Order: sequence, then structure tokens, then C-alpha cells
Amino acid sequence: MTTSLPFSRPSTSDIGDIVTAYAGKLMPDVQMQTFSHTHEIFPTRTIKAGAAVSALPYSATRLEDMPIPANGKTYDLFDYVSQNRLVGLLAIKDGQIVHEYHDQGVGPETRWMSMSMAKSVSTTLVGAALLDGHIDSVDDQLVKYMPELGGSGYDGVSIKHLLQMTSGVSWDDTHTTAGSERRIMLDLQVAQKPGEIMKFMASLPRIAEPGQVWNYSTGETHVVGALVKAATGKWLSDYCSETMWSRLGMQADAAWWLEAPDGLEVAGSGICATLHDYARLGLFALSGGVIDGEPVVPAGWFKEATEPRMAGGNPLNYGYMWWPVPDRDGDFSEGAFSARGIFGQYIYINPTRNIVLTVLSCRSKPKFSEAILDNDFFNAVVDALG
Repeated sequence: MTTSLPFSRPSTSDIGDIVTAYAGKLMPDVQMQTFSHTHEIFPTRTIKAGAAVSALPYSATRLEDMPIPANGKTYDLFDYVSQNRLVGLLAIKDGQIVHEYHDQGVGPETRWMSMSMAKSVSTTLVGAALLDGHIDSVDDQLVKYMPELGGSGYDGVSIKHLLQMTSGVSWDDTHTTAGSERRIMLDLQVAQKPGEIMKFMASLPRIAEPGQVWNYSTGETHVVGALVKAATGKWLSDYCSETMWSRLGMQADAAWWLEAPDGLEVAGSGICATLHDYARLGLFALSGGVIDGEPVVPAGWFKEATEPRMAGGNPLNYGYMWWPVPDRDGDFSEGAFSARGIFGQYIYINPTRNIVLTVLSCRSKPKFSEAILDNDFFNAVVDALG
């Protein structure tokens, strides 16, 4: 069932055009309203929460400030929040909140857009489908579950190739370039015609052998969503609620954008949820995908999904649509990783230090508009919390 979540609707003039938003051409006040109400721009499907809310207790130890070495300078927490245009920040150490901040009218109840953090949720649902027996192996060919892709650029591509974006299928993910595949996909989403995005994906040529070249592609995550639907017979939102959202003590239902009414979820960018609930997703990942002692994904899934790998003989700092995060020395010894989205959305997980950081932002451009690299901030928090 396609539903929209309860909300306080701003006037139409306060919400910007979504294509203009992706292009980074909205003034800050309109951009703020748009990013906090994207669940009203598109039809959505509800990701239902459970009846009980899990507490996120506050620690007696508070993170007040710390030096942030970056760009050959030393910044502080106030610089990071203001210059990187944060609207929400939650820091959790050993299961307790050590810092929480909200800005620009965004509060604990605001359902902020995930952008590409949704990719990490979508691939985790592939792990759940593996454990549930709906998918046999990540080494299976996509056409085993989606025969309609036979003869397309995805014929001969494995699930693993799809998850790590090494399918070899052509794609340009530049949000600010009209005519890029990413913008064409957005246009199809705006048009709200069911099945058109998958038809577009199936029309793309393969320009490299699977497994040889990494190419970031939001379109590939849409294929992930279609795969989960084909394998489980369930909408992505419903399967997410069944396996995770209803069991993690989320404070609220979330929404997931749809390609069309009663169509597929936009698996690569479409979750709208609260700051605390994004943090609960981070704690779930920190646990290795276990809820109340019961695994949701196969043993070792999160290690496999979040570690650096090789593609075509070259190092690849990308997992199954999760980003490994190097520590201050540039290595990955602490096993930290993140979900991240354009305009500055992050869930950072450090299993060695038992830290989860959630960042929600409203930056001027989709990419590269941050004044302080977020990884530098994450490492500064790790240093401060010890």
C-alpha cells in the first residue's frame, strides 16, 4: 500500500523543485524545507516501526569540543557544524549518547532525507535475503532471479558485481550535469511511470568485463531493489520493516520514495527517517547485524560488505555500497566504515572503538562543498573519545 507519513505541510512555495535541488541551485531556506519534506515530493511506502522504542541513553561523559586537524589547519567542533552546514549530529560511544545537536529547525522528530545512505540499507537487505534463503549466493548471476535482464548489459553480471558496483555497465552519476544517466534516472523518477527506470537500466551498454572496473552508479542500487523484490516477493520497505525496522526499536515509521505509485522503491536514495533512527541503524551495523541475539544477515556479512577489496588488480575502497573509512594514518586497521549520501548525510561506524556517529547536513552542492572533510571529523572524534 502506498502511503504518505503524517507531516506538517509547509506552503508549496517553501518546497523547491527536486531537479533544481539535485543540481545544487536552491537557496538555503528553500533547500532546508525541501530536504526535510522530500517524503512529500514523491509517493512513498511506509517502513513500519515496531510498538516498542529502544532507549538511547545519555552518557555522563559528554563530548563538548576537540581539535579537528584538516587541510593543514586545526578546526574545532563549532567550525565543523557551521562551515559544513550540519542540521543534526549524534555521537554514540559504548551505546550511550555523548553529543547531540540539532540546527535550523530540524529536531528529533524531523524525517530527513537519507540520499545514498539508503544504498547501504538496500544491500543489507540482500544479506537478509541470503540468510532467509531467498537468495542462494552473491556469486549467483542476476538473471537467475531477474530473467528479464537476459541479453542486457547485466547478463553475465553476478550479484556480487552489482553490490560492489563493478558490473561494467556504463553510467555517469554526476547530479549537476543535465543528460547524465543519473539525471535521466531522476527525470524518470519525477515522471512517476512504473518500470521505466528498470527499462532504462536494461538499455545501458556494458563497457567493461564484470569485476574489472568500479563505477559509482545509483542506477545499480535500483537494480538491487528490484533484485530483493524478485527474490523475496516483497516490497523493499516491507522487507526492511520485517527484518530490521520493526525490530530495532525505531522511534517512528520511515518513508521510502517510490518510482511510481505502487512501484518499486528508489533503493539508492529514498529513505526519510529521524536522526535517532539513523543512529539505530548504525548500532545495528555495529552489532554485526544481530537483533536480540538473532542474526539478520549471515555471519561475517558486515565485514565482507564493508572492507576494501580489489577490482581488476586495483585497490577499491568500496564494499557492498558501504564505504571503508581510513584512520588517521591512512590504513583500515580499525575496520571503520560509513553509509553516506550527497549534501552531507553520514552514518559512521567504528567497531574497534564502539562508536557510531550520525551526521545530517544541508550543503550547497551534492558533492565537494564541505569545508572540512567528514572523515577528518570522524577521526577527530575517535581521538577524543579514545
